[in-house]
Amino acid sequence: MPSATIPNKGEVIAANRRDAKDTGSPEVQIAILTARIKHLTEHLRTAHHDSASRRGLLMMVGQRRRLLAYLHRKSPERYQEILGRLGLRR
Repeated sequence: MPSATIPNKGEVIAANRRDAKDTGSPEVQIAILTARIKHLTEHLRTAHHDSASRRGLLMMVGQRRRLLAYLHRKSPERYQEILGRLGLRR
């Protein structure tokens, strides 16, 4: 399994979608990125010299940060809800 994929992507989408057909809202994208970041962080704890994965991790963190900033601008209520649900600090 590639290090940046998550085995339970469907569960993550189901837990964070806004309606039955939602797969691309900012909340879902943030939740998927968070799961991938957690998975990759665990990989990097053992593979210290994996610079390519570390770069990918930093890019994912930046993308999640941009999505959170967008959500904060558009809907502060949804922003606070997703932070609480995913346990992110900001």
